[in-house]
Amino acid sequence: MKHSMIRATALCSVALLGLTACGPDTDNASNDGTSGGGNLVIYTARSEALNNAVIPAFEEETGIKVDLVTAGTGELVQRVESEGANPLGDILWAADETMLYGNRELFEEYVSPENENMQEAFKNESGYFSAAFADPTVMIVNTDLKGDLEINGFEDLLQPELKGKIAFGDPVNSSSAFQCLMAMLYGMGTDEDPMSDAAWDYVAKLIDNLDGKIINSSSQVYTGVASGEYIVGLTWEDPAANLANDGAPVEVVFPEEGAIFPGESVQIIKGAKNMDNAKKFVDFVLSQPIQDKVGQTTTIRPLREGAKLAEYMVPQEDVKMFETYDEAWVAQNKEEISLKYQELRSAN
Repeated sequence: MKHSMIRATALCSVALLGLTACGPDTDNASNDGTSGGGNLVIYTARSEALNNAVIPAFEEETGIKVDLVTAGTGELVQRVESEGANPLGDILWAADETMLYGNRELFEEYVSPENENMQEAFKNESGYFSAAFADPTVMIVNTDLKGDLEINGFEDLLQPELKGKIAFGDPVNSSSAFQCLMAMLYGMGTDEDPMSDAAWDYVAKLIDNLDGKIINSSSQVYTGVASGEYIVGLTWEDPAANLANDGAPVEVVFPEEGAIFPGESVQIIKGAKNMDNAKKFVDFVLSQPIQDKVGQTTTIRPLREGAKLAEYMVPQEDVKMFETYDEAWVAQNKEEISLKYQELRSAN
């Protein structure tokens, strides 16, 4: 970590000979954050850059000590579920409503007073999920390898020259890959209908052009493109833009058919021991100062109305978004969509 203030708490196993398992220190946790100070345990799958931009600032402003547990979204959700009778975490900072809707019983209902200041499409309507930032779906293209190939949208991924050279994760197990799948379905569907025959015909053709290569790790998608293993990958903007800014031979392409802006959300774990501090954290990440800070110093997009965006980022108005995209509908139909994708994979 770049900031020593961030205390990453390892996911740990039970020690031998009856020794106590390690975990967040909740014995001294404050259950009342109204007077300032106390503790907060955050389970995060967010990037190091975002954690570094937010956590130290929150600690400095509130005097609350934050313990971070970092892991993938799936692992963290499983942890929250297994700890249901005795929650050791207070905040889950991972994924979005689409990915977490089926597990909403794991979270407390809380709508921040800052909610009214968020962009209309990203307001907390469910009561559980407070969308704070967005990582739009993009394609990352290796500029050294693409040659004369035009790679501007999903249709271009079906070019024979790209067979076996496309990096894509498993939408059933990866939140970023699932979001990219949804972008394809909306973009290639008839009248932006993700369940239309045209949408799924495209997915079947893409699976064939993947040539059996499915990436098991989200990070391997963009690193694989940057290292030259693949020509193009389906990923999200933050790591792709970071690689481009750092001089890697890659470019970020927003598909001409459209992109999805998933509202990466923050949610309070049900029965959190530091409930007041957890609410303070939700309020903090939605506040004007931190939304501006993240927008101007990282490659992550704030979702507050009027929040400032760095000059090196593509202006949001220049990115085509799907008019019919319905995050709540996608959340409720995620299982059906995943099963349909699995059927196509198995048939290929």
